[in-house]
Amino acid sequence: MEDDIPTDIWIYYCARQLKMHWRTVDPEQLEELASDLSREPYLRQLSPRAAAAKWLEPLLVSRD
Repeated sequence: MEDDIPTDIWIYYCARQLKMHWRTVDPEQLEELASDLSREPYLRQLSPRAAAAKWLEPLLVSRD
């Protein structure tokens, strides 16, 4: 469980991971999104990287 990571650090690394997907989005917006994600218990129990990837999954699924 990742609850041992302080929230501000979790948000920082989650926003950083989101930035890898959305390079042109304002970093402050990504930090706000990461902050929102940190309040979701099912995501907060994951590492910041895994939480960002989990949240991005629906966006990354191919539309065959």
